Amino acid sequence: MKTLLTATALAAAALLAAPAALAQAWPDKPVKVVVGFAPGGAADQIARLVATPLGEALGHSVVVENRAGANGNVAGEAVAKAAPDGYTLLLSSGGMVSVNPHLYPRMAFDPTKDLVPVASAARVAVYLMARNGLEVNNIKDFMAYVKARPGKLSYGSPGNGSSPHLAGEMFKSQAGLYAVHVPYRGAAPALNDLLGNQIDYTFDPGIGLQHAKSGRLKLLAVGSSKRSPLFPDVPTLDEAGLKGFDADTVFGFYAPAGTPAAVITRLNTEINKILATPAVRERLVNLGGEALPLSPAEFGRRGMDDSKRFGAIIKERKITAD
Repeated sequence: MKTLLTATALAAAALLAAPAALAQAWPDKPVKVVVGFAPGGAADQIARLVATPLGEALGHSVVVENRAGANGNVAGEAVAKAAPDGYTLLLSSGGMVSVNPHLYPRMAFDPTKDLVPVASAARVAVYLMARNGLEVNNIKDFMAYVKARPGKLSYGSPGNGSSPHLAGEMFKSQAGLYAVHVPYRGAAPALNDLLGNQIDYTFDPGIGLQHAKSGRLKLLAVGSSKRSPLFPDVPTLDEAGLKGFDADTVFGFYAPAGTPAAVITRLNTEINKILATPAVRERLVNLGGEALPLSPAEFGRRGMDDSKRFGAIIKERKITAD
């Protein structure tokens, strides 16, 4: 009996030690992060901001690869079908999990089952920006201007169902106005056309803030529940009369389902450490967001909450992926 108990204890100890040993052995080669949107956008910049220090922490390089398309589904599917060994990760806006299932009647993968949350990276607000030549200088005048010209103005977004698109539809719904939506393959192309006066306004996820600072664009309002520390004098849309307006989204890292828990724990720990560094926090603020370190479980719950919020506006506005 004593021998049996000893053997059982040793086996249990071995099982407990296995995850720790796995986490120490991984990685032994570069890790790839697939970004679901075009280069230059918020997702791409966040991925690259984290990738370099994450590679230093892991002892192997972290390579960023962009696979834009279908509001993040192209990248999501690629990662969902990758080997669950910790060497392929996804960096996406939360929309891929919380929005796309409401948009696409059929998806090649189930983001809630085929992917697992690893670590959130940032809460990203959207900023209502207008082209510089538009004859308005504040949000009240802007809403009146658009309302008086139904269908005459256009706004751009990174694509159907993206958080800036949903923000635009929330805005039209709550303000009682109509403008034409122009979808792009990423936030950067939409910004370029706004700067080129090809569209009239956009809900920018932060990459255009430098142009607002320089005066090339007009920053009229923040589509968040609170003002931006970068622009404390710019009101929120809630303050402008659109009560409860909140189009924030959370960008973060996901892995294929079945990825060892020890690897996910290691990644979450290292990414949260990176998010706590002053340089990264400052850079995220300059991008228009804020660091949001969460556990995998907390990150998963945030995605479910966002799914309810965005699902409601998708249903109301009859938004589709096309």
